[in-house]
Amino acid sequence: MKVVKFGGSSLASGNSVDKALSIINADPERRVVVVSAPGKRTEDDIKVTDLMITYAYMSLRSNNYQDIATRIFKRYELIAQYFELPEAELEDIKQLLLTLPKLSYPNNDYRMATFKAHGERLNAILIAKILNHQGIKARFLEPKDVGLIVTGTSNNAEVNPETYVNLKRIKAAKDEKIIFPGFYGITPSGHIATFSRGGSDITGAILARGLNADLYENFTDVDAIFSANPHIVDQPKPIKRMTYQEMRELSYAGFSVFHDEALIPAIQGEIPVNVKNTNAPEKPGTMIVPEDGFIPKHTITGIAGGKNFAALYLRKYMLNKGAGFTLKLMEILQKHHVSYEHMPSGIDDITIIFKKDVLTDQLIDVICNEIQTSLNPDQMQWIDDYAITMVVGEGMKDKLTLCASLLYPLGKKNISIQMINQGASQISIMIGTRRQDEEVVIKTIYDNFIAQDKI
Repeated sequence: MKVVKFGGSSLASGNSVDKALSIINADPERRVVVVSAPGKRTEDDIKVTDLMITYAYMSLRSNNYQDIATRIFKRYELIAQYFELPEAELEDIKQLLLTLPKLSYPNNDYRMATFKAHGERLNAILIAKILNHQGIKARFLEPKDVGLIVTGTSNNAEVNPETYVNLKRIKAAKDEKIIFPGFYGITPSGHIATFSRGGSDITGAILARGLNADLYENFTDVDAIFSANPHIVDQPKPIKRMTYQEMRELSYAGFSVFHDEALIPAIQGEIPVNVKNTNAPEKPGTMIVPEDGFIPKHTITGIAGGKNFAALYLRKYMLNKGAGFTLKLMEILQKHHVSYEHMPSGIDDITIIFKKDVLTDQLIDVICNEIQTSLNPDQMQWIDDYAITMVVGEGMKDKLTLCASLLYPLGKKNISIQMINQGASQISIMIGTRRQDEEVVIKTIYDNFIAQDKI
């Protein structure tokens, strides 16, 4: 049995939904389908999720929200009309949409989560109706029906282990398709809570693990996962096969195909993942598989970079002999609920690398003031101009001269390396540079190593 997930771009219009349904019906093993909310039809279009967010804000501030509700319903109506679905079949979708502002919510955060989740929920209802209209047995199920329980916050939920026990109770006939909305779950008290943005990938992985699927197919709008960003490198090589850990390392640094947390349930369940193109389903795409038994064909699998980083550099003489310095530093960060990404250190210095989206200018000033007062470093420097490039590959293990080989062509281009760090797993090397150099770093490493398949 296969779990199949379609992203918003694959379900944006009647034509794109038609392609998705052809894919579903082409393989009887594709029995569980996770759907996103309709995405953009054109570059200047608006995703239904973004329209839902606007709807939530407008309905909270005034009673003048009919126009935005009508605009949202029209997106579903146009898809239904493409398949000649009777208008009466849409009445419950319309009523669910119009009822949202009238429901009772614990607070405005849960209100927003519920509005956002309905982009997926209404689309799953619609697609189940379309399949049944075409004579294909389909059943709409959602988190409250199967016990997909989440904890955490209302707009950043985490799956509860109880979910996997509940999912084993699902009974599905071999001749039916289960259509399931992505992006959200149900809290223990029965309220809707969403995963972070892009969370339909997470839902697909949860169902794949809970149902012990043979394969999790993730359909998107690209032929495969590429070895570098196509906006930086012209026609980069596609990755045919990679491990979970390689995908995690690359998605963390900037790969946008997969949500950063999406693979965790699949990894835990050791479910292979196949990323494929809705517009070219005959192409093999990229297989993401467990590390056990994986034999790499190349040293470097891919390169990814991100410019949304900053760093705090601290120097304290005799740091290596002083006990408690790092502990006090961590306590200051914990106090302000700030997580860090990496912390390379030396004898007398330490660098803390952050993702900028967790920080504000005011928070940076507060943290630096507390560090200065509490730890009295000999030098403290906030580095705002920071980018990280990740070079990743299972084949990098035991390549003793790899770091030197990577740095040599960068040095020839006078790129200033702020930091270099190889992870304990030995399948990734992190290179810190100025933001302006990030794309040059990616191009240089790609041209010298991946394109030529050197090392």
